[in-house]
Amino acid sequence: MKKTLESEKIFAAEMDERDSLAFFRTRFSLIPGSIYMDGNSLGLCPKDSEEAVERSIEEWKTLGIRGWMEGNPPWFEMAERTGSDAAALVGANPDEVVLSGTTTVNLHALVSTFYEPAPERNVILADQLNFPSDLYALRSQVAIRGYDPDRSLRLVGSPDGRSLDEDEIIRAMSPDVSMVLLPSVLYRSGQLLDIKRLTEAAHERNIIIGFDCAHSVGAIPHRLSEWGVDFAFWCSYKYMNSGPGSPAFLYVNRRHFGKMPALAGWFGYEKARQFDMNLEFVPAGTAGAWQISSPSILGSAAAGGALKVTLEAGIDRIRAKSLELTSFFMRLVDEYLSGEPYNFRIGTPREPERRGGHVALEHPTEALRINEALIARGVIPDFRPPKVIRIAPIALYNTFTEVWQVAMHLKGIIDNREYEMFSKVRKAVS
Repeated sequence: MKKTLESEKIFAAEMDERDSLAFFRTRFSLIPGSIYMDGNSLGLCPKDSEEAVERSIEEWKTLGIRGWMEGNPPWFEMAERTGSDAAALVGANPDEVVLSGTTTVNLHALVSTFYEPAPERNVILADQLNFPSDLYALRSQVAIRGYDPDRSLRLVGSPDGRSLDEDEIIRAMSPDVSMVLLPSVLYRSGQLLDIKRLTEAAHERNIIIGFDCAHSVGAIPHRLSEWGVDFAFWCSYKYMNSGPGSPAFLYVNRRHFGKMPALAGWFGYEKARQFDMNLEFVPAGTAGAWQISSPSILGSAAAGGALKVTLEAGIDRIRAKSLELTSFFMRLVDEYLSGEPYNFRIGTPREPERRGGHVALEHPTEALRINEALIARGVIPDFRPPKVIRIAPIALYNTFTEVWQVAMHLKGIIDNREYEMFSKVRKAVS
């Protein structure tokens, strides 16, 4: 029998039947009537997070301020405990990770400490494809130090508008570079950079290097300490499923413990003496020193509940299934949806070791309206200009059958020209 897109349903069902992570789908609140493919922007709600938040609210109701020391866990230690648990996901020592702040605030806290410009060495090296918020922050950090962002923030370009070349990045590590800051995974294309190689290259040139891991932690195993990364930061609401606006994480390599954080705040104080209320700041001897203010307890509770699910599933098993899901989707596009009249193409690297957890589905002319047509059919992806529909099948709760269904929806949207029903004007949030 000749294979067709319709017949691929059999393969998808077989893969679902032997999926060792299938049980974890029951641990999430699924959205009725939808196929959720946007977990790289906001993960679905784990039931463990819901329970953890309800427990913290009950503690607030029954303990009041005593929850700081009598909560389960004590609120006073929640950031450090959750960071310690999350360290296993990124290959870090327990005291090198802390739950703190938000992604861009953590960027500022870390860069303001480790960017130490001098007249002959004041450049921060970044890239043109990074998430714009990081570049806004880097420009402001350069300006705060009295340098011109147009000169002292250098952006490596892209050969094709979707990927970066590590050789080019390394060539750009010139003697005037003080710091390198890069994404682990590019938010549009899903390209996974070679963190180990880039770190080694930076250190050979005596350059500090950090990574924004927002699009990789929870989907990909890391070995930050083994690789020698100086610092990293990431949100918890994407692949870590901690909820909208939930607290973020930061990582600082142990060799930097004892360095004075540039943005000091009382929650970064040495833990045992924090309530001494001394006027002189004494930093914690861990990554906790880079905390600034009191943590959001309800958000932290959600992060802890979500982390429990991820740790139970195991990051290696998550990565293995994620690669199978994305490989299946890319094959369906290549074999059935790349020619006329569909004209889809994959903008994500094909090699497993070169891609993250989502697929950049490109359409040359109608990506925005096709994205809207998918949403109208109950599929939830997202659009990134100018021509990318991001499809993120999440190992913890998506199925192979859902991936097949997305491909069928794409076929139907083109066959029926359904995209023509939608505006060419992008909404404020897409």
